[in-house]
Amino acid sequence: MKHRLPAKTLLFATLLLCAFILTSCAQKTGYNGISTADVPDAAQYLRFVDDEPDTVDFQCTTLYYTVALNVFDRLVDTETGPDGNARIVPALAENWQVSGDGLTYTFQLRKGVAFSNGDPLTAEDVHFTLVRLLTHPGSRNREIAASIAGAEALTRGAADDLEGFTVLADDAFSIRLEAPFPAFLSALSTPAASILNAESVRAAGDDFGLDPAWIVGTGSFILDSWEPGKGMMFRANPDCWRGAPECGGLDLRFVTDEVEQRLMFERGELDILNLDQLGNEAEYFIHGDIYQDRLYMAPQMSLTYIALNQSVKPLDDVRVRRAMQLSLDRQMMLDAVYSGRGTLENGIFPHGLTGFNPNLPAIPYDPEEAGRLLQEAGYPNGFDLEIAVNGSTGSKARELIRMAASMWEKNGIRTEIRTLPGDEFLALRESGKAACYAATWTADYDDPDNFIYPFFGSRQNTTRRSLCYRDSGILSRAHYARYILNETERTREYAALEQKIVQEDAAWIPLFSGTCVYVTSSRVVHFETAWNGWCQPVLRKIAIRAE
Repeated sequence: MKHRLPAKTLLFATLLLCAFILTSCAQKTGYNGISTADVPDAAQYLRFVDDEPDTVDFQCTTLYYTVALNVFDRLVDTETGPDGNARIVPALAENWQVSGDGLTYTFQLRKGVAFSNGDPLTAEDVHFTLVRLLTHPGSRNREIAASIAGAEALTRGAADDLEGFTVLADDAFSIRLEAPFPAFLSALSTPAASILNAESVRAAGDDFGLDPAWIVGTGSFILDSWEPGKGMMFRANPDCWRGAPECGGLDLRFVTDEVEQRLMFERGELDILNLDQLGNEAEYFIHGDIYQDRLYMAPQMSLTYIALNQSVKPLDDVRVRRAMQLSLDRQMMLDAVYSGRGTLENGIFPHGLTGFNPNLPAIPYDPEEAGRLLQEAGYPNGFDLEIAVNGSTGSKARELIRMAASMWEKNGIRTEIRTLPGDEFLALRESGKAACYAATWTADYDDPDNFIYPFFGSRQNTTRRSLCYRDSGILSRAHYARYILNETERTREYAALEQKIVQEDAAWIPLFSGTCVYVTSSRVVHFETAWNGWCQPVLRKIAIRAE
């Protein structure tokens, strides 16, 4: 028997239903399933500062990987084992097999992994990620997938698909390479190789990397909001395949002023402070006695160097470049700028990297020999040199180049330091016209290929770095070294290349590798850093102590 509701009751129910629908629609913010009705428990959020990115599309940047490392995952990860050596461990890929000829990698995806929007992870998502990495007009990380068969044809538009990628099942696929590339697995562990959700990225279009609503990953956190000029909020992903993170979320503030960062930490507004980006303000924490039990130091897989452009006179003369190497008291520079925190390096590969050569001769500080070489080269009174400086670099980097300039001037090398906005600096460097500049290269993955190929692996690469290295034979060897399958032979070849490029040709001036230093608030429990060039904390493992 049907019962008719009174008119007033029916009207009230209708209005209530409409209100619910409107409220639900208003709360939806996008594809990642975040609702504005969910108010985060700020007390359980981990608070830290960083620079504001121009994009969080990790395929289109080489600088901003916080989102990639915390919202997304890779097929494999690199981590430091109990013996102190780096090793490849499973992540989204549960296991893999490599053919005897080193050409074919067959992967089995971990079962039950889902993106934050509920979509299951499939082999098609991996396929989409690699194709986009090779074809997106703004991609800055194509070299990760460049060794896959058909990559070059796909990139230049001569093919419609990636020949070397085969979907075997929803959770299995194989990748065939053009030639053996032993560093391939390591390359897949870099943040720029994080796996995308194909459906959400296609739906986002040009908004991917800019609108949090479309940033859909499998990682420990979900990007909730991005307020330009202020910060980002990330909430914990309780359904992450790794298990829920230890904290409730992440509160990232965009603060570049070094004094303000220090004051925020002292006011109790931050839980983690990266002292490497704090300039001289860092010494307050490092040398004081208040925070000693909350300081964390870890060697950084990086190399700070000074580039010398061989297409610019008189830097085309090896005697001049060698004189510039010998004119620098690198230990004094390390002590003065970084309070000695770091390790002097004499080549391309820093301490701790696979392929590091402990027997490489040290580059001495010898200003007298430098003067003799300049006189022999025809520059007894020195010469004029313009040094380009990226204006977006921190105060320590600028202090470093000022020290180098003052040391060179003692041997008559008259320098002009030209500070440029970040985009202008990059344009100058990539045009091959920067005569001299200082920079730090941080490891994306644990392999010598990551340090030598981007600088000396091709004529294009060495020009883009404004090194303009002239020895075509060495450029060819640096390119083909990445394909040597025998590890002993490969290590021997990289050692020979390093000796020739840095020690004999003085193609650049290696300075030192760094040390990451963090200070934490009393709320932080279980702090550790990940294996990568940035020494970023493993945020998912950090818990917040109740106060």
